[in-house]
Amino acid sequence: MEEFVPHDPYTRAPSRKAPAGSCDCHFHIFADPAKYPARQDGSYQPPHAYADDIKKMHASLGIDRGVICQATIYGTDHRLMLDSLEAHPNWRGTAIIDNTISDAELERMNAAGVRAARFNFARFLNIVPDEAVVRRTVDRITQLGWHIKIFGDYEEILEHVPYLRSLNIPIVIDHLGRLDFTKGPEQPLLALLESLLKNENWWIMLSNGDRFSPGGAPYLDTVPLARKLFAAAPDRTIWSTDWPHVRYRRPMPNDADLLELLYQYLPDEADQHKVLVDNPARLFGFK
Repeated sequence: MEEFVPHDPYTRAPSRKAPAGSCDCHFHIFADPAKYPARQDGSYQPPHAYADDIKKMHASLGIDRGVICQATIYGTDHRLMLDSLEAHPNWRGTAIIDNTISDAELERMNAAGVRAARFNFARFLNIVPDEAVVRRTVDRITQLGWHIKIFGDYEEILEHVPYLRSLNIPIVIDHLGRLDFTKGPEQPLLALLESLLKNENWWIMLSNGDRFSPGGAPYLDTVPLARKLFAAAPDRTIWSTDWPHVRYRRPMPNDADLLELLYQYLPDEADQHKVLVDNPARLFGFK
């Protein structure tokens, strides 16, 4: 299996800490593989990136709240997520749901703090759902007040857009929609994202600029397009670190770099507060 760059465990203090109540809306968590084994066909090996590590990183940045995104290598085995949510009442969860999940298990997840289901349309992850599974899942989780997240490249998302447009549920587009920042503002994906964000149930997450930046650190070439996405839906924009940055192939950023990059996207502190505090509180039900 391919070796990837490990995360930086020494998070420096950012130029300015995040405002009180800030939320990291997407991070992954791992633990002892003897207790929480990964699936055999996963696309990477589980890193040593445990709950204590994420808490230290968040403390350095001033992050008070967080959302665990179920790591694809665990598939629908949510034991680690549920155990972590029980230990951390200021965290919420995003699950991977398919037809094997019972109604009782959904209720258990909801009580634990899970608030979303993620659909991974990226083919390299080996868990692409079909339309029937997506529609059935949406029918089941809508009554719980959850939302869905979608992950994939332009062609992979475009394939599913016709029926996604018809869903009456909040939909979060992961990681800047995986824009190609070498193509500028005329690229078809940006036009598609802006058209989707005109609908009141579509959201965008400003994250992974570090992965997509053509020039690398400090990733400022991602600023113009990120600002356009925020402008399309300022009340439906969230942010995340994507810690511990699995499947990373370039020089690893310090997570303080990523918070500071958000400050470049949104120079106005009122906008920062909206994205870091207000919007995620509304989406994930933080009090």
